[in-house]
Amino acid sequence: MSDPTAVVEAGRVLAATVAAERLRIVASLIRRTGDWDLAEDAVQDAVASALTAWPQRGIPDNPGAWLTTAAKNAAVDALRRAETQRRTASRAAIEAAVDLDAQQSPASVPDRTDDAFGVMDDDRLRLIFTCCHPALPTGARIALTLRTIAGLEVAEIARAFLVTEAAMQKRLVRARAKIRDAGIPYRVPGPEQLPERTQGVLAVLYLLFTEGYSGGAELVRVPLAEEAIRLGRLLASLMAGSALLPEVLGLLSLMLFQHSRAATRLDAAGDLVLLEDQDRARWDATMIGDGVAALAASESARRRFDGVVGPYRLQAEIAKQHATASSADSTDFRRIAELYAQLARVAPSPVIEINRAVAVGLAEGATAGLAILDTIDDPRLDGYHLLPAARADLLRRAGRDAEALPHYARALELAPSDPERRFLARRIAALRGEERP
Repeated sequence: MSDPTAVVEAGRVLAATVAAERLRIVASLIRRTGDWDLAEDAVQDAVASALTAWPQRGIPDNPGAWLTTAAKNAAVDALRRAETQRRTASRAAIEAAVDLDAQQSPASVPDRTDDAFGVMDDDRLRLIFTCCHPALPTGARIALTLRTIAGLEVAEIARAFLVTEAAMQKRLVRARAKIRDAGIPYRVPGPEQLPERTQGVLAVLYLLFTEGYSGGAELVRVPLAEEAIRLGRLLASLMAGSALLPEVLGLLSLMLFQHSRAATRLDAAGDLVLLEDQDRARWDATMIGDGVAALAASESARRRFDGVVGPYRLQAEIAKQHATASSADSTDFRRIAELYAQLARVAPSPVIEINRAVAVGLAEGATAGLAILDTIDDPRLDGYHLLPAARADLLRRAGRDAEALPHYARALELAPSDPERRFLARRIAALRGEERP
């Protein structure tokens, strides 16, 4: 029987090792075998073996190398059991290649660049770009990212997206089959494709982050947002030598600023609290500091590579204005409106125009903001609840309560989450002079 203390210590070291090494091992096995399920199952088998062996035999001197070797052996055993000619022929190559990976710690692997953008030739980066390939549906990209890169269990992902485990498993199977059948390459894109493809990867990470704040009845789902931030940090480390690093850091900074307010977005009753009414003393100061540092690093990298300011960087600058202001009244809305104007030029969008209108309304008066809203005419916004909500709020600030009411009612019809619906219902009741529902 294992010593309970040894079991606890082995579990602690194993958890840290899996967190640090799982993605590298999975990515390496996928590259060697081309079999996504096999790679993930092999790592799970290696973890199970470690849970048994380490408390009894002691924690190995190099836990990462031990886990890599155990996963390689599990993959080879699985191939041997399959007894197919194709897999038998690849067995020796897999053993030799993964053995080499196990002998080299990540710190000892020399930097290698594939292209003029200075992107490292790293299996983890290959895997990220494959999971986020534009040939895959958006939902499949997010699911694959969570399962294969983040290592979440299928049941966890299913709960996060409010679907059954069986449905999520089918989505993952279809995505992997698409990669195989469409011949999606397992590589970092070349220099001519890299900027566009990197934007696609960043879009997936930001979609994952925003999913953490659009959960239907549950407005804030912290684990999804935190996972997106962790993956953003990983991507920044993997692309440290790339001219695309400024935008990667811009997105990381944006997510950190936005997530620093997670604890104050809802009150104790689960009702929505507007940014201007949130308790800023409860904002995560450490996370805000990390966001400021990431934003400064983004600017430093932009200067180093002589690049332009991208849309994520501009959004991060806007978020910084909110996150670092001591109060709602001291927020520099004129600067925010200027940044939204820059963002509209870099990445035109009717949603950006709505946000600019609100910022202008707070900086120059509600009438000025309403004038901008009057210029927005885009059928894509027909079901977007924040357009009538923005108009209603500016009308309310202008003292035109009767005109605001139908717009609040329309926003209530379209609002996707229970906290938002309750907030809008309270606004309507207040304008009508009724008690809070």
